[in-house]
Amino acid sequence: MKQLKFMDFCAGIGGGRLGLEKAGCVCMGFSEIMASSIKTYNVLHNTKDEKNFGDLTKINPKELPNFDIMLAGFPCQAFSIIGQRKGFEDERGQIIYHLIKILKHQKVPYFILENVKGLINHDKGKTLITIIKALEDVGYYVGWKPLNSVDYGVPQMRERIYFIGIKKDKINSGKYKWPEQVPLPKIERYLSDDNSSILNINDKGFQKYLSNKYNKNNHDLNKILSEDYLVIDTRQSDLRIYRNKVPTLRTGRHGILYVKSGKIKKLSGFESLLLQGFDKERAKKASEKIVDSKLLSQAGNAMTVNVIELLGKSLIEYIGR
Repeated sequence: MKQLKFMDFCAGIGGGRLGLEKAGCVCMGFSEIMASSIKTYNVLHNTKDEKNFGDLTKINPKELPNFDIMLAGFPCQAFSIIGQRKGFEDERGQIIYHLIKILKHQKVPYFILENVKGLINHDKGKTLITIIKALEDVGYYVGWKPLNSVDYGVPQMRERIYFIGIKKDKINSGKYKWPEQVPLPKIERYLSDDNSSILNINDKGFQKYLSNKYNKNNHDLNKILSEDYLVIDTRQSDLRIYRNKVPTLRTGRHGILYVKSGKIKKLSGFESLLLQGFDKERAKKASEKIVDSKLLSQAGNAMTVNVIELLGKSLIEYIGR
């Protein structure tokens, strides 16, 4: 079977791109508008001279190269439970229609789309139905399923909804099979940045946080410090503890800590990239060139490499039947 080509739309820092490349596909170009994300994308994928098609809403489909798979993590702020959930009233919620325009014009055989799990019940499920119908109306079979990254090769609890699209004239006699879950890896492999900063446990702010009405008498700090790789999530009010997994990485959320050698360390940008499935070589290169706070935010907005790799392999297996 020929090597499949794809376009990376709403690319972010290219977690999805790396996933499809690891599945054996080749990228024909990407589309991203955030300058900071573009800088990190170029560092992670060595794409300084590759064309960025820019603003998706202004792309002329006629100017795009031919490709087999559309990959897009279309903006989720309009549908997220942590956003205002305006959905189609928010202009970011309309991005799906610009993607559909490209699908229709290019007659793209397949697509992989990603969004937040909150899309499933947004507006009592009407938004999801509207999106699926719009995709079906331009000639696609559409399958969708919520998947959690923690079940697919990284120790991060990250639930997202994924869509698989197959042009109706490309449907074969077989059935698309969603990837099977894989064993959870040890978190030690991911919390490995010796240069990550250490939290001062005697800091007045941290001590005040521990003694607030939600946390007081609920946590023994000495016991916490005795367990290496215990993950601590300092949420807005209550502290939560996890073992061998971290909570969802999010843009603007930098309160994830962990214990190592009796000290509480702050999750670094390098480690956040590892938790999204990027390899150590790329993560190290990015951490040397990109400010740590930027990497943390960008990782929180990225696709999980492992999930997209497995979806890509499942799609390739379907095509090859």
